[in-house]
Amino acid sequence: MLRITVVVENTASARDLLAEHGLAFWIEHRGHRILFDTGQGGVLAHNASRLNVPLDAADAIALSHGHYDHTGGLATLFEKEAVPALFLHPAALAPRYSRPPDGPTRAIGMPPASIEAVRQHTTIVWTESHAEIFPGVHVTGPIPRRSGFEDTGGPFFADAAGREPDLLPDDQAFYLETSHGTVVVLGCAHAGVVNTLHYVRALTENRPIHTLIGGMHLVSANEERMDRTIQALRHFGVQRLMPAHCTGFPAMARLWHEFPGACVPCAVGTVVEIEE
Repeated sequence: MLRITVVVENTASARDLLAEHGLAFWIEHRGHRILFDTGQGGVLAHNASRLNVPLDAADAIALSHGHYDHTGGLATLFEKEAVPALFLHPAALAPRYSRPPDGPTRAIGMPPASIEAVRQHTTIVWTESHAEIFPGVHVTGPIPRRSGFEDTGGPFFADAAGREPDLLPDDQAFYLETSHGTVVVLGCAHAGVVNTLHYVRALTENRPIHTLIGGMHLVSANEERMDRTIQALRHFGVQRLMPAHCTGFPAMARLWHEFPGACVPCAVGTVVEIEE
């Protein structure tokens, strides 16, 4: 059985669970346990305890990209004696900035404590290309950008002055093989949801996409991008959609309208199970 537990997300679904702008999934698949992203670090341990998620028993940790709201929990995780393998792209350690419409640039990269934890860690797999973590469990590595209508989803920069665009080359997705099709787990999909699904399909010999879960960074998507994204999701025949985190409320509402019965909530405490 594949079991995915939402440990960190912008919303919480039950008493004693805490929400935080960020994302973390606990994934159990064929005897292996993987933590995909770590949130900001403020609620990870609390929610894991309430959800009976044994973080110290993780066999691997994978990071979707190097933003603070996906990597902030690393330092706490690495305080344990037994540290699992860590899968990330080297660019995840680079400085990152964003510039909101009403203010100056601000740092949004991996927090210093997490960077230090990574540098001291000895079991790192740099995902500069596709990698298999365990049988049936993969990270895409860098995703080819081919759609033409997708961008990184925001005003992201590689310098504090806001002059050099950050294309987020470290953005990667996580995917798992099941007897029902492929399950794709997104951090923020800065490479584009459609680009990501095209690449996963190429890596899996065009196997059907069963579930798409995670942040889709459609928060600032215009109508054309939404239209073409929906068209692509229909083309791929995605059976279950679980938009979260940075997808944005208007985009979530549109997806719920366009795919009635296929969209599922993705708040902290949500558990997805797929029998095999």
